[in-house]
Amino acid sequence: IVSEILRLNEDPNVQGLALDLPESLYSSKVLNAVKPEKDVDGLSSVNLGRLVHGDVCDCLVPPTVCAVMELLEDIGGKKVLLVGARGAEGAALQSVLQRQGAAVLSCHWKAPQLQSELRHADAVVFGSVKPHDVPVSCTKPGATVINCAHDPLSEKHSYGQQNNPAAEKTVGSLAVAMRMQNMVKNMERWIHSQQCRKWDLHSLKLQPLSPVPSDIEISRAQSPKAVDVLAKEIGLLTDEIEIYGQTKAKVRLSLLERLKDQPDGKYVLVAGITPTPLGEGKSTVTVGLVQALTAHLNINSFACLRQPSQGPTFGVKGGAAGGGYAQVIPMEEFNLHLTGDIHAITAANNLLAAAIDARILHENTQSDKSLYNRLVPVVNGVRGFAAIQLARLRRLGINKTDPETLTEEEISKFVRLDIDPSTITWQRVVDTNDRFLRKIMVGQANTEKGFVRQAQFDIAVASEIMAILALTTSLQDMKERLGRMVVANDKKGQPVTAEDLGVTGALAVLMKDAIKPTLMQTLEGTPVFVHAGPFANIAHGNSSVLADKIALKLVGEKGFVVTEAGFGADIGMEKFFNIKCRASGLVPSVVVLVATVRALKMHGGGPNVTAGAPLKKEYTEENLQLVADGCCNLQKQIQITQLFGVPVVVALNVFKTDSPAEVDLVCKIAKESGAFDAVPCNHWSAGGKGAVKLAQAVEKAANQKNSFKYLYSLELPIAEKIRIIAQKVYGAQDIELSPAAQSQVDRYTRQGFGNLPICMAKTHLSLSHQPERKGVPTGFILPISDVRASIGAGFIYPLVGTMSTMPGLPTRPCFYDIDLDPITEQVKGLF
Repeated sequence: IVSEILRLNEDPNVQGLALDLPESLYSSKVLNAVKPEKDVDGLSSVNLGRLVHGDVCDCLVPPTVCAVMELLEDIGGKKVLLVGARGAEGAALQSVLQRQGAAVLSCHWKAPQLQSELRHADAVVFGSVKPHDVPVSCTKPGATVINCAHDPLSEKHSYGQQNNPAAEKTVGSLAVAMRMQNMVKNMERWIHSQQCRKWDLHSLKLQPLSPVPSDIEISRAQSPKAVDVLAKEIGLLTDEIEIYGQTKAKVRLSLLERLKDQPDGKYVLVAGITPTPLGEGKSTVTVGLVQALTAHLNINSFACLRQPSQGPTFGVKGGAAGGGYAQVIPMEEFNLHLTGDIHAITAANNLLAAAIDARILHENTQSDKSLYNRLVPVVNGVRGFAAIQLARLRRLGINKTDPETLTEEEISKFVRLDIDPSTITWQRVVDTNDRFLRKIMVGQANTEKGFVRQAQFDIAVASEIMAILALTTSLQDMKERLGRMVVANDKKGQPVTAEDLGVTGALAVLMKDAIKPTLMQTLEGTPVFVHAGPFANIAHGNSSVLADKIALKLVGEKGFVVTEAGFGADIGMEKFFNIKCRASGLVPSVVVLVATVRALKMHGGGPNVTAGAPLKKEYTEENLQLVADGCCNLQKQIQITQLFGVPVVVALNVFKTDSPAEVDLVCKIAKESGAFDAVPCNHWSAGGKGAVKLAQAVEKAANQKNSFKYLYSLELPIAEKIRIIAQKVYGAQDIELSPAAQSQVDRYTRQGFGNLPICMAKTHLSLSHQPERKGVPTGFILPISDVRASIGAGFIYPLVGTMSTMPGLPTRPCFYDIDLDPITEQVKGLF
């Protein structure tokens, strides 16, 4: 019985459980096996405890007790005798009667005082079957006698049956009706739980210190809520989360089906001006903004962030959890492994890489017949095609399902992919900055029989599988995208896909958990989704579509989802709109453009800013002229945003070295340049309180007219789409395709990939292709050295100049400062 109850507890199609068992089986073990939220009979200890404590709104009164109360008239001040009422039902009956003002006495059937108490009671309730050897003399004249001692689903007694001078009533049909009423109440609660509502979220209090401690010290000083508590606060159901430890959980995609009819909230993108190598704090602004919205303005809001790669974490950049009093906690969990998504991507990517080389080797060393016998082996005397092999046969135009009926020509077409090794674009990946893997030779062992080729490793987040994870909309969509990934061309120039290699299903299996967003929280206890982290140069550099879609449903129509785009608005924001929004169908409400006085001074002609080196005096002392000159970059990024028809709010991330005059000047110029508003922010040092004015500006901007539009039509030729981005976004005079790039454009167009969006791979340190050119470069020709394709992810990516997909470690990486305390098991020196 308990096993069946536990099974039904986890069945999302069952909203209530009613037990109909012999009396001897109503043990606490059985009753408490039922989840309190599904307990229609109201007999579990949790439900009973709520009833006894008077939390009537949060519990269901047992049906028999409801029936007794219906049959009893006004009992205030009267004496009620309970006879043989035991267990949970007896306790519930006694509690409800006392709350109605009755004087309640309980005794068992063989109690010596039974006869006496019967004569004095105004009402008598029999809670169990009367033993045959227990005489019951006449009760007090006019007393009400209620018999609960039978199966509530069967009618063994009739109402008003006269066994004594007093009328004895049975609860029979009435208890059945009350149970049905409880079922209705339970279903109403369930329906209410499915609907978006104002969150009952308890924010965590902050006590900011000055000077501001290190990020890790701030993170450790806060005690995060248990993730299941957070999940309940924001309307997630128990069966919609998979908990990883105390502070993070995967959220199941079934939630999208449950909330499919709910209206979405407002969609806010945080982008930035062209940054210094130090970064300008987009993640910090994102976190500070949602802390302000939810913890201080009581508006449902969600942050959707990318998962950091351990490459930068152990390299020079550090993590990406925000910073100061606007960060995701626990930060070491956020920055190290999380729930293993990047490891899953690494495994899937490298399985495909292994499949490519293995297939070439086997085709080079075996005859058609031998390949066929191994690819379609006889198992238990029967030879059969796998489902993925049948799909390949159909693509080849071979409509046969019996392996014994293929002709020699058909067998040859089926078994030979004829991959041209010189066209392989699929690389192996590792989530470490390992510069010595940028070029490698594979196949040098004797067992590979002389099949040697030059290859390389990319960092894991540069894998196309990561880009697919970020852009997919469902498990089925992800599986189809994985199958479409082009890994090479065959010797006839036709694309070879993961589906051709037969590995699609295996890749999907490796990615089945990674597709679920990870729920975490900010320092102030507001919810965050951490999901996907595609390389922001060769991919689109945004967190996942799925995280955004789920968050938009959870916040409700008046709520906000704030997500972040990689690098400056010219890269991350442009890709967000032209690639991610096309994939998701979502329409942005507002762009928050992050700027710093420091970066603006650099664009105004200030000296170089180098990570790890002290800032020059130009950046630490007031210099209004440098700021004014550098605002050209801010103005250009505002113009880029306006190309898409979305209102923009400038968030000036204030540093302690910024003077009030510099801050006022930036805000003034921003508003004169078309920004809806420009707000100085102090969330790094004050938490959400320091971003309240930004949150209010964003809320107002979200109510403005929105005329969002894409920058280009997908039907345009590839080169023309590249030209539009170069001229309208970067400010280039024109583009110049190298012969290799033009050849690839022609090939992709011929192969039918010409209608995909463009994902420019360009330096983030300048609007141009030259990192040293700051401000707003003009009149330059944008060189396209090569053009590549991520067909599964769904975009073409032109390479502007040279782009490295494997960062290197600096002379002194961050790992020098990272350590583990073996006693406390705490991570030290992370940031």
